[in-house]
Amino acid sequence: MSEPPGAAMSLAEAPPPADAPSKQLAAQRVLPLRRPGRWIATAVVLVLAAQFVHGLVSNPFYQWDRFGYWFLRPTILDGLLITLEVTAYSAVLGLLGGILLAVARLSKSPVLRAVSWTYIWALRSIPLIVVLLFLYNFSALYQTLSVGVPFGPAFFTFDESRLATDMVVAVIGLSLNEAAYAAEVVRGGILSVDQGQHEAASALGLPKGYQFRKIVFPQALRSITPNYVNQLIGLIKATSLVFYVSLLDLFGTAQTMGATYPGDIVPLLLVVTVWYLILTSVVSVVQFYVERYYARGATRTLPPTPLRKLRTTLADLRARMRREAGV
Repeated sequence: MSEPPGAAMSLAEAPPPADAPSKQLAAQRVLPLRRPGRWIATAVVLVLAAQFVHGLVSNPFYQWDRFGYWFLRPTILDGLLITLEVTAYSAVLGLLGGILLAVARLSKSPVLRAVSWTYIWALRSIPLIVVLLFLYNFSALYQTLSVGVPFGPAFFTFDESRLATDMVVAVIGLSLNEAAYAAEVVRGGILSVDQGQHEAASALGLPKGYQFRKIVFPQALRSITPNYVNQLIGLIKATSLVFYVSLLDLFGTAQTMGATYPGDIVPLLLVVTVWYLILTSVVSVVQFYVERYYARGATRTLPPTPLRKLRTTLADLRARMRREAGV
């Protein structure tokens, strides 16, 4: 049986399969967009970083052998312990004072608002070293302190010089200064809570104190935490000023040892620098996990931990190397 003319087609003239374009596109390799500026900037940063590290290691002026000698000396560790004590006491008292000042600033009482605003304005305006020196010489102004009726009899009287030890002066001075800054941090966190939360709590007839403790403040902590951790890091560094009120903290101990051993001034400063880096790094790690904890319910997925980020990066790198090897 013969076929009509034009019915038969050669194999070369046969139409391509329907999925041929998709296969051709899949076979093509997608090349990433070239970014020479990024590579140049990366190279410059790596060169500068390598030069910086080489200078630290090779420069004999740093005296790394003396750094190792001083790093864990008992006198340095004693100063570090004092730094930690002053920071811990001042952070707790400063945060408590900041909460009270923030609540007073948001109060409906004009007296409380005025007193809180004046305190914050004054303590943020006066340098911390001036506050510490003023408290250190406070006994020259008031040798005795008393508690009683104003312009009347005193119930309790005590000697100020016996109570105002170097540690007490340092903690009080840092706490007073920290409370002024913490108050604004707390106030900003409270104002960041949606107004509907306040209205819902009031509609349920909850007491004001319960509203603040259980509803408003826990939500405000998500905004308060990163800002207050910045304040806490600043507080750790501010403890170096207590040396001027005769309290030998980490920096004060290094200064004293540097006066005794003039040739070891640079290694001692490096010791102080490394210890401050360690302290602030620990605080930053704690900050990450506290923020992650309070992010529950506010975000769909919690941010990955640094270890999980490292694992993901290594897995992506291995997958990319396999793809490159396959091509």
